Amino acid sequence: MVDNESKSEEARDYFRHCEHRVLQFTGPFNFSALNNLAVEQTASPWLLFLNNDVEVIDSEWLTLMAEHVQTAEVGAVGARLLYPNNTVQHAGVVLGVGGIAEHAFPTFSGRRPGVSRQLQVTRNYSSVTGACLLTRREVFDEVGGFDEERLPVTFSDVDLCLKMRRAGYLIVYTPFAKLYHHESASRRRSVEALETEVMRSAGLIY
Repeated sequence: MVDNESKSEEARDYFRHCEHRVLQFTGPFNFSALNNLAVEQTASPWLLFLNNDVEVIDSEWLTLMAEHVQTAEVGAVGARLLYPNNTVQHAGVVLGVGGIAEHAFPTFSGRRPGVSRQLQVTRNYSSVTGACLLTRREVFDEVGGFDEERLPVTFSDVDLCLKMRRAGYLIVYTPFAKLYHHESASRRRSVEALETEVMRSAGLIY
């Protein structure tokens, strides 16, 4: 768990009483650097990246993701994330949509099957969101982790997954691992010019 100079008394109180190890990260918010720091300070063979605005729905969610990540050809696994109103926030990431990349089936009812039942089947995607992403340390290290210099906040998860794809790994989305995602509840989502240019240079803006 990483604390990036939390200001609210509620957050500080939580960290004071937290049973887990809390790492301190100072300076401007850098999603990539936060996660790379956490990886450096741990020794687990599996790595779970989980945002602080994600809420568990089903207690079996991690087991369901682990079923896939232990397969040699799989690089990363993502879950189905729902908004609190039970519409889809994340069901995989599609490249090219919105110019760079966007989540598949945004705001669809969580009860709908989607086109060709894609919301209800385990399938491969180009990327999954870093808000809830499970991978193996060996794969993460092989591709160089998150790009904290060029992609400090936005698209760092897309870049990570694309590096895994180029290394020959599959990116898997499972709809059976379900969680709520209060997107940007604690951080405002923004896209900086540098991050856009990085993705443009990779040929992801059409």
